[in-house]
Amino acid sequence: MNTLPFPPAAEPDAFALEAGRKLFAGQSEFVKGVVAMNGLPAPDRMEVCFAGRSNVGKSSLINALTGTKGLARASNTPGRTQEINYFTQGPDLYLVDLPGYGYANAPVKVVETWQKLLKKYLSGRQTLRRAFVLVDSRHGVKPVDDEIMKLLDTSAVTFQCVMTKMDKVKEKDRAKVLDQVRAALSKHPAAYPEIVLTSSEKGDGISTLRSIITHLE
Repeated sequence: MNTLPFPPAAEPDAFALEAGRKLFAGQSEFVKGVVAMNGLPAPDRMEVCFAGRSNVGKSSLINALTGTKGLARASNTPGRTQEINYFTQGPDLYLVDLPGYGYANAPVKVVETWQKLLKKYLSGRQTLRRAFVLVDSRHGVKPVDDEIMKLLDTSAVTFQCVMTKMDKVKEKDRAKVLDQVRAALSKHPAAYPEIVLTSSEKGDGISTLRSIITHLE
């Protein structure tokens, strides 16, 4: 069992911050939504993907990372994003927005289709460097989060936990939620041993996440 403590990712040094700023200063554009493996863009650059249950703040995080308001469309309807959405970040990086899981109000056949596509993508995309699993700081790791982590374990894809909406958690409650998340992550061999604490609204942790992505190559 993984017994690493999963500390919060440290603030990057000036060099790492600047590298992250430069990468994400490039233009961000929506490429396409993919519903089958044969629709994936050519694997001609590094990519990272973002997974999270519905309403975890995935679109807001991608928009904050890229500094492009409205790039990823946030929705108040859980499970609306039913495709693997590809975005370019400059000429050398794809940001990949995976379908929100939780599958609220989704038909069983649709859920099965999503799951099959996710499994194929995660196990078969050679240019995928890391998955970022978003966890709502107000709720911690839920059973549905654990399921996607198990899928990443079996796909041998390293994933890093990104806690969203940290500004919504009172200081006195943070230790408790972090302990719960660490305990959950310790069960997953594919979990990277650092947690990224973010708030898309406040901008907290965004420069740290940019720097992490920049140094994955």
